Amino acid sequence: MISFKQLPLEAKAAVAAGVVFFSMMLSRSYLAEQFELRTQRWLLRLQMALFANTLMLIGSLHVWKSTVTTFSRSSAATSSCFILWKIAVFTFLTLSHSSFFTLLFLVAEEPYFFSLAAYTCLGAYIILIFFLFTLGSVEQAYKFFAGKGTKASIGNKNSRTAMKPVLAVLLTVVLTVVGLLNASQPPTVNSVEIPVHKLPPSMNNLKVVLLSDIHLGPTVGKTKLAMIVRMVKALKPDVTVIVGDLTDSEAAIIKPAVEPLGELDSPLGTYFVTGNHEYYTSDVGNWFELLKSFNIRPLHNENVKIVSPKSTDDWFCLAGVDDIEADVLHYSGHGMDLKKALRGCSNEHPIVLLAHQPIAAKWALQERPDINLILSGHTHGGQMFPLNAGAYFLNPFFVGLYRVGQNTFVYVSPGTMYFGIPMRLGSRAEITEVILRTP
Repeated sequence: MISFKQLPLEAKAAVAAGVVFFSMMLSRSYLAEQFELRTQRWLLRLQMALFANTLMLIGSLHVWKSTVTTFSRSSAATSSCFILWKIAVFTFLTLSHSSFFTLLFLVAEEPYFFSLAAYTCLGAYIILIFFLFTLGSVEQAYKFFAGKGTKASIGNKNSRTAMKPVLAVLLTVVLTVVGLLNASQPPTVNSVEIPVHKLPPSMNNLKVVLLSDIHLGPTVGKTKLAMIVRMVKALKPDVTVIVGDLTDSEAAIIKPAVEPLGELDSPLGTYFVTGNHEYYTSDVGNWFELLKSFNIRPLHNENVKIVSPKSTDDWFCLAGVDDIEADVLHYSGHGMDLKKALRGCSNEHPIVLLAHQPIAAKWALQERPDINLILSGHTHGGQMFPLNAGAYFLNPFFVGLYRVGQNTFVYVSPGTMYFGIPMRLGSRAEITEVILRTP
């Protein structure tokens, strides 16, 4: 039997990840009642960071072997340039691994430079791993189809081996720069006209501005939020809605960064529903109180009547549900409750539902197909290559406008900012101007 010491480093990292994951399940099952809620959630986030880091160790070992060990036997291995390269790769990997911990320890009114650098390295790390894997797969496929009859010389073989990491690094650098530049731009304003069944004529052209996934935290702070608020005010919406993932931190820690939200002044109100990241903060109650102080109303499985300024008899039902992650985390007093959220909403008037995750939108329509419009977020449009593909296949609605049945639409925002990694590849941050039309 092979002992633990005899296992390759990648296998040891996988075992360590398994141990951390087991400890997460154990602490949730048997230790939960021994700690207060805040301590439980903080412990869970710490364990998640450790779990991510142990998984990343497998990739980091591969990166090191591909970008450093591969060249260690060359004639340049003793040169000062190669030593500097080793230091650069080690620093890059260290920053990538530390990114998850900045969420716990480095959150303030404005992002710390270290946090920005760490999450940038994490984004580059994901891209680099993808290209190393892809180029390695192409190389193996070539060897398989070429067969044994095309034996290359040792020189050619070494040359091809060196080309793979060099090409992967070059592609990573280029895409990282492009992603950073794209994410640094202000969100685009996307105007979408949606016909709403039974919308009263007096409410035709009513404007709803949709915000989602701002992710105030280690890489998004007050300056960016103030820019978003200015852009929203310039659109002069009748209603503003924030469909979750406003924050990644506790209210008391990041309160100064949230102050620009107090400038939102939509005449028919500003409304908020929770996303999964609000529950990761374990501070939803305090967030509700903070948002109320800015005249933003949380819709906690509840609804309000949005009444036409022209006629008090004309209105539609605006409802909001808690994010489904609250059920997964057993967050006390929270969880998606569509029946409660739609209590008093009949199909005689239009129903607009705010639900953070597209999967929640799908479930809601299965239960209440008479909902006319659902506004969601969560997917970020994949945020960056190569994560786009995973987000596409994991969500029933990915990004943009979908028609479901005869009288129902779902709109999924690609997000107003980004989570952690300050990069966007294959997606663009967006403030959505939803124009409600009478069919």
